[in-house]
Amino acid sequence: MLNIKLICVGKLREKYYIEAFQEYAKRLGAYCRLDILEIAEQRLPEHPGEKEIAAALEREAGEILRAVPADAFLCALCVEGKQIPSEGMAEMIAARENSGKPKLCFVIGGSFGLSPAVKQRADFKLSFSPMTFPHHLARVMLAEQIYRGFKINEGSRYHK
Repeated sequence: MLNIKLICVGKLREKYYIEAFQEYAKRLGAYCRLDILEIAEQRLPEHPGEKEIAAALEREAGEILRAVPADAFLCALCVEGKQIPSEGMAEMIAARENSGKPKLCFVIGGSFGLSPAVKQRADFKLSFSPMTFPHHLARVMLAEQIYRGFKINEGSRYHK
């Protein structure tokens, strides 16, 4: 069974995000072992400078990179990543399931994104859209797309 780890900067707080994510996490239980790690977003002043942001991202990166299993395929969600269709997510899942090292790890950064170190470690950089989404919504969207990928791979009617 595939092991999927989501490393997320920031904690879900809004009830509607929590409930939506929990629904997909429950559904994913039939397909994979899902592990979620929430890393605290670094506190910054209201109008941080570039150096303050870079330092905060580097501190978050240390925690993120320590949490990534050494043999995991790492997918970083970032605006400069590649956009793929849902079938591409299904292919990524199938490739990991058949790789002999069934570990897939996704990283969602906080409001200032991810550090260059995390992006450099990533085996794949994924972008949902050129639009900006709240990172909490991105977590729900990612869970749904992972679930959709499994459903595509099984030939289900979920993906029409």
